[in-house]
Formats: sequence, structure tokens, C-alpha cells
Amino acid sequence: MIISTDSQTILSLCSHLGLSSTSEYSPLSLKEWNVLARRIQSLSLRPGDILNFTSNDIRDRLEVKNEEFERISFLMQRSGSLAIELERLESLGISVMTRADNDYPSRYRQRLKESAPVILFYSGEKSLLGQPGIAIVGSRHLDDIGKECAEFVGNACGLSGLVLYSGGAKGVDSLSMTAALTARGTAVGILAESLDKAIRNPENRAAISRGDLCLATPYSPSAPFSVGTAMGRNKLIYTLADYAIVVASDAEKGGTWAGATEALRAKWIPVFVLDHPKMPQGNILLIKKGAFKFPHPFPENYLQLKAWLENHSTGINSDPLQPSLFN
Repeated sequence: MIISTDSQTILSLCSHLGLSSTSEYSPLSLKEWNVLARRIQSLSLRPGDILNFTSNDIRDRLEVKNEEFERISFLMQRSGSLAIELERLESLGISVMTRADNDYPSRYRQRLKESAPVILFYSGEKSLLGQPGIAIVGSRHLDDIGKECAEFVGNACGLSGLVLYSGGAKGVDSLSMTAALTARGTAVGILAESLDKAIRNPENRAAISRGDLCLATPYSPSAPFSVGTAMGRNKLIYTLADYAIVVASDAEKGGTWAGATEALRAKWIPVFVLDHPKMPQGNILLIKKGAFKFPHPFPENYLQLKAWLENHSTGINSDPLQPSLFN
């Protein structure tokens, strides 16, 4: 796997790749990297320039304290183990990009700014990340109307050339993604767990081979599921899309609720919520918080879905594209 010197530096400092589980030092967090990145930019340098730094350069030019100096020095000295781990991932079909790469999703830079993940692991067609499309989210446990909605949105995206964005989990995610791919469309799954496991799924591998699917994660490719990883990836689903449709949400709890309320507060994109007489209480509350109603059954032809969403959403103005740290 060929990566830029900027990405090599970022991976050395911010990833667990090639780092022993018993290591005394942990990678830099997103917040810690942003602080260091601002120092690097203030010197009119790029991350890759640090590869040529001496120990004195790291201490003096980056103005780091002793403990921070030792940590950065240690993390930068694992180029060999990092290269081996990148080769292993490449053999599995997993690639990596960082916030310093030109092909990093511009919508993350625009909408998340310094909260955009520093590193993304992915498998499949990376050019799908940020292409026009619809995010769909919801519970793993659905009633018949919820299932119909998930399949309708996936099918509509597939047949009308829109990317279907989801979290790649069971329920709404898998139903809508399968529908989109069956319609010979495209899909992106932002995963909260184990990318290396997901790409072993035969259906995923076939779609990846066709160029119809991209699976990505900001977490280690072997990371197990946790509530924290699920909550953290929610914003990454919303901020890639043009519109979001919430099929079913619990009231004031759970990942679907947390992601939808965050998206409503941030006003990244218009958020729609499936509206029907037997909808969950969470759906009702999200509509009261400002989400737009998405009717069941849909009143127009599936090819009109994007136009309908545009016509029925108001008051959402995306921020202009702003530079982030190393874009």
C-alpha cells in the first residue's frame, strides 16, 4: 500500500497499527492531534516534514514538553511495524486514507471541520464517499411499515442513481442496502465494528468487486462493537448524505435517537422521520423537534424521491466549505 508521507506521519501518531497492546504509549486522540496539527501549520510545515525531524527538532520546533516529546518520539519510531500492518490490511482488501489526503471526503471537512476523523479505513469504491445520496437510519427491530420503508428507500436510491448511506448493521441498514444493491445501485456503509469481518461477507465482497459498495470506518479494522463506537459513527453517516430518513427511533434513548437529535441540532442536512399512525414514540418526538415528516406510503413515483425531499425541506443551509487541518 502506497501512502503519502503526510499520511505516514498521521498513521504513526494517531493509529494503533503496529502498536503493541502492552505499549506504554497510546496514539494521539483526535483532540491531541488537532493541537499538534495547529503547531505544525503555524510553522508552515506539513505532517510529512516531521519524518525528517531529529529528536531535538521534535522537542524544540514543536515546543513539546518532556512527556509529550517521549510519546511522539516513540510513536514516530514504528515505521517498520506500521508498513507490515498496512501490507497485511492491503492483502485483505482494506485501504486507508487520512485527513491529509486529497481524496478524503470533502463533506466531512465542510460539516465536521476539526471533528472530522483523522483516519478512515475502507474497502471498495472510495469515490462513492460523499456522492449525492440519502442516509437511512433506524432500529434493528422493525414493524412491517418500517421494513417497507427501508426497502422502498433502498430501491429508490438504486434505481435513481443515488448512493444509499447506512451504518451497515442489521435491520434498517441491511434491508435498505440490500434493496439498493439488488436494484444495481450503490451503497456506503459506515461501520461501528469490524471492517475485516464485514468484507468477508460474500454479498459484500461481490458488491465491492463490482464497484457498487464502499464500507468504511474511523475505527481499527478489527474493532469490536461498543455503544461508544456506534454513537461516534452516527455523525459520519449523516454528514456524507444530502438527506436523512429516520425509519424508527426509540424515545430519548438509543443510537438512532442520539444521531437524529445531533443532526437536527447541527443542521447538517434535512432530517425526515417516517410518519404513520403506529409510528414509535421516538418518531413523534423527533418531528416535534423539527424533523420533517416522511409519509407512508410515499405519494409519488420512486424516481421523484430526491425532488420530493428537496421540495419538502426548508431552512437547512449548509456552511460554506472551510479549510481543515491539512486538507
